[in-house]
Amino acid sequence: MAEAQDIKRVVEEIADHVRNSMLGTRAGSEPSAPPAGSESPRSVTTARLAPESIQSHADLAPYIDHTLLKPEATREDVARVAREAAEHGFATVCVNSSHVATVAGILAGSRSVPIAVVGFPLGAALSSAKAFEARESIRLGAREIDMVINVGALKARDYATVLADLAEVVQASRPYPVKVILETSLLTQDEKIAGCVLSKVAGAAFVKTSTGFSTGGATVEDVALMRRVVGDDVGVKASGGIRSAEDALKMIHAGANRLGASASVAIVSGQKSTAKY
Repeated sequence: MAEAQDIKRVVEEIADHVRNSMLGTRAGSEPSAPPAGSESPRSVTTARLAPESIQSHADLAPYIDHTLLKPEATREDVARVAREAAEHGFATVCVNSSHVATVAGILAGSRSVPIAVVGFPLGAALSSAKAFEARESIRLGAREIDMVINVGALKARDYATVLADLAEVVQASRPYPVKVILETSLLTQDEKIAGCVLSKVAGAAFVKTSTGFSTGGATVEDVALMRRVVGDDVGVKASGGIRSAEDALKMIHAGANRLGASASVAIVSGQKSTAKY
């Protein structure tokens, strides 16, 4: 009950902030947020998982974004990850935008698709830069975009700026789905709720827990909260620290329907990765 009241309170606060920002613009102040992309296409992959349908470790493969985002990753490293995705049937390969063309070439004809991260890992880039990166990534073959929210603006409760940033990337990414990385380890509960609400209003297809490069990764509690906030028509991606099938199933039971992992092969093989990333 208390959590439901928190969600209602944060939603009302966001509405007031955005409304006041728009009134200020009409009076000649700074520009307000552009119209939110509520008609933006939601990915069909936002469908909820039925945990009982997962009978083996290999059944987790279609829900995994096989990820390689290390700055030292070489073209050969990226190519290996793409080949692993095609072999195991992972949903996607998630890479930095400079590697999208490589991944797209290798995955052509497979059921796995390329993801590019945008504004990664800080989320502090200009909205125009994020939008440009999204458009260029799609031109090079990306079919999903994972963007990092403007964490500083969110923590400052500058909701109009956050919404404008999200909406600009959603618009630039059409017709492909956008996942919004909240970086939950840096946020309070109210900030997590606000990030989820703003992402949904902006037309994002998913909310996502973490970059994997900050102070913490996905937790069962955060995934469950995010699912309760966004409901069933927006996906939830758990990312950061998922290193075994057991970890993956915990996130799915909490409400995740996409999993970001660099330990994907270990997960579908019934092993536990010891990698820190």
